Amino acid sequence: MTYPVTGPVIGVIGGGQLARMMAPAATNLGLDLQILAEAPTVGAVAAVRTAPVGDYKDLDTLREFARGKDVITFDHEHVPTEFLRTLMAEGVNVQPRPEALQYAQDKLLMRAAIERLGLPNPRWAKVSTLDELLAFGDEIGWPVVLKTPRGGYDGKGVLVLDSPEEARERSTAWFEQLPSRTDFSALLAEEKVPFTRELSALVARRESGEVRPWPVVETIQVNSICDEVIAPAQDLDPEIAEAAAAAAVTIASELGVTGVMAAELFEVPGSPAGFYINELAMRPHNTGHWTQDGSVTSQFEQHLRAVLDLPLGDTSVLEGVAVMKNYLGGENEDIFGVYPLALSAEPRAKIHFYGKETRPGRKIGHVNITGTVAELEALRHSAANAASILRDGRPL
Repeated sequence: MTYPVTGPVIGVIGGGQLARMMAPAATNLGLDLQILAEAPTVGAVAAVRTAPVGDYKDLDTLREFARGKDVITFDHEHVPTEFLRTLMAEGVNVQPRPEALQYAQDKLLMRAAIERLGLPNPRWAKVSTLDELLAFGDEIGWPVVLKTPRGGYDGKGVLVLDSPEEARERSTAWFEQLPSRTDFSALLAEEKVPFTRELSALVARRESGEVRPWPVVETIQVNSICDEVIAPAQDLDPEIAEAAAAAAVTIASELGVTGVMAAELFEVPGSPAGFYINELAMRPHNTGHWTQDGSVTSQFEQHLRAVLDLPLGDTSVLEGVAVMKNYLGGENEDIFGVYPLALSAEPRAKIHFYGKETRPGRKIGHVNITGTVAELEALRHSAANAASILRDGRPL
C-alpha cells in the first residue's frame, strides 16, 4: 500500500504576515498550505507554492479557492460571515466557524457575549445617537471611549472623549454617517477603564474540545500599536493570571472557537477580577509572536493543529522569559543591508521580517529573544537595539 507524502491541504484566506508565518510550521508538519492573496506582492506569497490572487469579498472567488481544501482558515477576520455560511452549507470545512468568528468581527456582539458569560466586562452601551452617548457618559462618568463595532484595529475606529463638549465636537460626524453605513448601524460606547497595564491571554482550541492556554503576557502599546510583549507577564498576581487564562478558555469553549484566539485584557487592580476583557481576535495574534522562539509550540503550529483537529502541543515557555519587539518602517529602507550589523550586535536575537515594502509607521517585522528572568532588562534592551538597527539603520 502506498501512503501519501503530503498531508492535508489548508487554505488560508489572506496573505499577510500571519499566513506567511504559518508556512514554516506547515512545512515542518508536511502540510500543503495554500493562500488566497490580496495581491501578488503580499508577504505570504513568497512563503508558499500556491497563492492565487483574489478578492475575499467575492463569493465565487471563495468557492474556487475552497475547492479541494481539507480546511479553510484565516489571516484576518474580514471575510463576510454570510459567505462563510454559504461555503459551509456547500460542504466546506471552515475553521473557526462564522458563529464564533462574528464575535471578533463585531465588538457589540462581543460585549454582549462577554456579559452573557459573566466575565469581566467594562460598562458599555450600544448607541445610535449623540444623545444616547451623552446619556451614557453622564450615567457612568466621563471620559468615555467610543468605537466603531467593525473594522477598527491599532487604535483606528476609536475616540476617547473626555467630556460632553468633546463628544459633541468629535463624535457628531460618526453618528451622521450611520444611516449610510452598510456594515453597522450603531456604535459601541465603553467606560474608560483605569488600567495599569495591558495583558493578553492566548489560547488554542480544537473542534473536539481540547483547549490549551499559553501563559498570560504583558503587552506594551505605543501609539495604539503593540510595541513589545513580555512573556510571561512579570509580577502578575498568580490568581489574576489563572483567572485571565481561565476566562480565555471559557470564551473559546463557550463560543465554539477553533484555532488560536487572543483575549486582550486590561489589568485593573482593585476590580473584582483584577482585569477586564478589552477585545478578541480569532487567529494568531501579534501578542503571540513570542511563541515562535519562546514556547514549546508556536501559535502558528498550534493554529494549524487546531483547525485540523489534531492534538495540541505543549504551551510552556522554553526559558524563564521571552521578549518580542515589533519594528515599524523608519529611516532605513534596506532591511537586508543592515542584517550584518543587527546580527553581529545581537547574536541571541531572532529576526522575523514580513516581506513588506518599508514605509514609515508600517509594521514590517519583529524580534524575539529569550533568557532568564534575571536578564529581563538586558533582553529588552537587546531586542530594542536590534529593532532600532532594522528600523533606522543604527543601534540605540
